[in-house]
Amino acid sequence: MTADDPRPLSDDERAVYAWQVTVPGFGEVGQQKLRDASVLISRVGGLGSVVAYELAAAGVGRLVLAHGGDIKKSDLNRQLLMTWDALGTSRIASVERRLRDLNPRLDLHCIAENVNDENVTDLVARADVVVDCAPLFEERFAMNRAAVQQGKPVVECAMYELQAQITTMIPGRTACLACLHPEIPPAWKREFPVFGAVSGAVACLGAMEAIKVIADLGTPLTDRLLTMDLRDMTTRTIRIARRVGCEACGGVGQ
Repeated sequence: MTADDPRPLSDDERAVYAWQVTVPGFGEVGQQKLRDASVLISRVGGLGSVVAYELAAAGVGRLVLAHGGDIKKSDLNRQLLMTWDALGTSRIASVERRLRDLNPRLDLHCIAENVNDENVTDLVARADVVVDCAPLFEERFAMNRAAVQQGKPVVECAMYELQAQITTMIPGRTACLACLHPEIPPAWKREFPVFGAVSGAVACLGAMEAIKVIADLGTPLTDRLLTMDLRDMTTRTIRIARRVGCEACGGVGQ
């Protein structure tokens, strides 16, 4: 089979995805695209754990997951792939176990370290789409640079307290992360107030954006930043544009 003539879905795949293949514009062709796709998620904590779970449930064939460290009690209010009985053990091992319980067909590449300048080029190269859920801008900037260089779409998700935002970036066509944030925001901290439900809300949107990009379904949030305040359930969509002279993407596609 070739990319233009993908292998048909198995009987098990047809049974598991019977409901979503009836979505107009998706069908079995869309499901085949998900099965043949690879998504990098960094990290798989409050945001990334839900993104990974939704993509595994939707039938994305390969997930590349990067997250270091061991499970702490403070993880359990939002990191839904971590469990109480696994406290003190590897986060990524818990993630792998939970995802395999859900979808044994998954091709999982689990890396027990966070994204950094040394591993980012290889990690991004393994994926067709990147979903950025990292808590630190150093990781986000590293993935942004690698994605721009390799031409990989990025779904950017973030949250703080009861607020969340998301956008989809296509190298050469849209703004990149460095267009929006030339430098690390001065108020950004590693630990911040947040509810797990806020993480989960934007994570589900992030998973859906990745599905849309992979399956060419609907209209992704390109050139638009969706912001949400769950305190009063208000949303805004802000037009965004590439920044002239951006150190990461300036000149790409121009």
